[in-house]
Amino acid sequence: ENGTPLAFRGDFYTHTLMTPFFTPERADLAGFGVPKIFLAGVGELMTEVAGEVADGFLCHPFTTERYLREVTLPALAKGRAKAGKDLTGFDIAGPGFVVTGRTDEEMEKGAAAIRQQIAFYASTPAYRGVLELHGWGDLHPELNALSKNGKWVEMGNLITDEILHTFAVVASPDKVADGIISRYGDVISRISFYVPSMLSSEEWSPVIAQLNAA
Repeated sequence: ENGTPLAFRGDFYTHTLMTPFFTPERADLAGFGVPKIFLAGVGELMTEVAGEVADGFLCHPFTTERYLREVTLPALAKGRAKAGKDLTGFDIAGPGFVVTGRTDEEMEKGAAAIRQQIAFYASTPAYRGVLELHGWGDLHPELNALSKNGKWVEMGNLITDEILHTFAVVASPDKVADGIISRYGDVISRISFYVPSMLSSEEWSPVIAQLNAA
C-alpha cells in the first residue's frame, strides 16, 4: 500500500521477496484501502486466532451447520473479544458441498463424488473434531488407514446417507439456494461450493441470483 519493501522476519517464517507481479501500482489501490486479511481454520485454536487478528474467516468445506454454530462461531467470538471487538463487520466466507442434478442418475453420480471428497477430508487427523461432534469419531481411523493404502473408492463407500446429508446440501437445482440459505444464510457472508454437476451456466444463473439476493 505504501511502497515499502516486504520485510517480515518472524519466529517461524521470513518473507522478504516481493516480485513486481504481486505488487500492484498504487493507482490500482485507489478507493479500496488496505486489503482485508482472511485466515482459514478448522480447529478451535486457529479459529480463535483468526477472530483475534484477521478481518475475516474462511471456513473449510469440511464443516457442518452444527460445527459452525457450536464450535466455529464461539471460537471466533472468543478471539474477537481478546481484540476488544465483536463479530460485527467480521466476514465469514466458506465453501460447502452440494449434490444436485436433473436426473436420479446425475444425483447419484454427484453424491458418489462428494462422498469421496468428504471421506478424504475425514481421514485427516486435524479434522477429526468435526466428526467427533456428531459422534462419528470412530470413522476417522478407518478412513485414515484406507487412505494410506490408496483405497479412495472404498473410503467413499463408508460415508452414509446421514453423513452425506449433514455435510452437503442435497437438492434438485431449484432447491439448492434454499438449502444453502437455510443452513448458512444468517452466518456466512460469502459462499462458494464444491458441486460435481452437469448443469450448464444458464441453469446455475437462478441459483446464483437467489444467493445474491439473500
